[in-house]
Amino acid sequence: MEIMGQPPSGFPTLESSSAEEPEGLDERKDCLNQPEDCSPVLDISSALRSVALMGTWNFGSLPSFEEDDSTLSSDDQDTSAEGAAAAAKEEALSISFQSKYLLTFPLYQDYCLQEVKEMYSLSKSFVSEPIARLSFYHTSQSPSRVERQQVVTLSSPPPNLIRVHAASTLWQDLDEVKAAGLLSSLTTRQIRLQESTFELIGSEASYLRSLGVAVDHFYASMPLKQTLSQMEHHILFSNIRRVKAASERFLMDLTNRLGQSVVIYQVGDIVLEHCPAFCTLYVPYVTNMMYQEALINQLLKQNTDFVFSLSKLESDPVCQRQHLKSFLVLPFQRITRIKLILESILKLTDSDSDTVSTLEKAIEAIHEIVMECDKGVKKMKQIEELVCLEMLLDFGKLKSIPLVVNGRFLVREGPVRQLDLEMAYNLRTSFISIYLHLFNDLLIISSKKDQRFVVEDHAEYPTHVNVKHLKTEVLVLPPDSFLLHLSKSQTGQPTIMILVPHTRSDKEVWMKMLSSKQ
Repeated sequence: MEIMGQPPSGFPTLESSSAEEPEGLDERKDCLNQPEDCSPVLDISSALRSVALMGTWNFGSLPSFEEDDSTLSSDDQDTSAEGAAAAAKEEALSISFQSKYLLTFPLYQDYCLQEVKEMYSLSKSFVSEPIARLSFYHTSQSPSRVERQQVVTLSSPPPNLIRVHAASTLWQDLDEVKAAGLLSSLTTRQIRLQESTFELIGSEASYLRSLGVAVDHFYASMPLKQTLSQMEHHILFSNIRRVKAASERFLMDLTNRLGQSVVIYQVGDIVLEHCPAFCTLYVPYVTNMMYQEALINQLLKQNTDFVFSLSKLESDPVCQRQHLKSFLVLPFQRITRIKLILESILKLTDSDSDTVSTLEKAIEAIHEIVMECDKGVKKMKQIEELVCLEMLLDFGKLKSIPLVVNGRFLVREGPVRQLDLEMAYNLRTSFISIYLHLFNDLLIISSKKDQRFVVEDHAEYPTHVNVKHLKTEVLVLPPDSFLLHLSKSQTGQPTIMILVPHTRSDKEVWMKMLSSKQ
């Protein structure tokens, strides 16, 4: 941890003599939705196996089975060596640190709603209305909008049942702050800054409390494990234990900073220090979420033992009427919310403060993690799309090609009409319905029969694919016609066909996409 710099002159400091010293500080050194037109429904486990068997896709972004020794078969768990190894890994993931704020703050699902209530209460005292509105915006929109949506759609407790704790979740109500009389010595802007900074600590404590339920109550449940296969349990919980361990370390450093001085000078350096771990853990977790969501929906429909066991777990008071889904989505919500909190802190920090640079770097680092998460999700959706489509392709007499290839993704697909040239020679205009699948390196032309695609031809793209405009009036062709030329195709001969999209806009898009000069 970097040594905290000295606050600028005029900014009071107070060493917190009553703040509890976090325990175990010496341990700090140890460091799904299916496509609408995809039929039959894709089994999640089968999809993952299909992609893995290709041997061409890099699954480095997905968490490995090695971290989840607890889901091994009973036969494997009987050996003392493996049992000792599992115990060692459990010990490595556990941290003795227990923050006094864990019981002060509610579950993360309820935290945002409680925060809104408290910030509006602040607006009646010394916090200006714009700041209260800004805080409400942060707790109700962008990623926090997702948080509130999850609370509403997944648990939907009546407003009067929202749990509000007796202990305050505001910096101004800390005993140390009251005892020092800081509210009378700090400016309104400085108090707002401390509230925003303390929100990072409080929201992390709330988040960690919910992660504790996810790990200790759901993940560790043997009755639930017994209803799932090893792969299903792994997909369902991913690397959530390691995410929880990282949150414990992060909160430990934040509360340690608060213990140094109740007037928190900066937190950007702590965030920066933890960003490498966040990136390593959050990217694979968020990437796995689409399979996680699809799997849990599949289990709820098909696995009655799972439904029974899950319902029993969710009815436990420790869940506070929250469903498993609301706990599993928390890491995505959290990593995006950290960025919003840091941006709020930056807005309230004096522009000439030496903490600005560190804050900006921390915001950028978190932003990069969010972008990596987005890339990971996009990549997994592309894999799912390819696996699903490969099940629907029928190459017939043509030489089949593997569709799931590293780096390949679908660019555009859709039906078009092909002019029947033989009928055209007889002065009769006739069309054949075909279907195009354009990938970043391949074009597949097929005819759609029911929910399957019978491949008529395919060619490398853009190497052997060209398009040209036609003088439709001179050739007496439909106005939206264009020429598709495959210089080398699987039929053994160059292929020329006249295509007629259903609308002019479709023609413009197809010609742009199929052009090698795009």
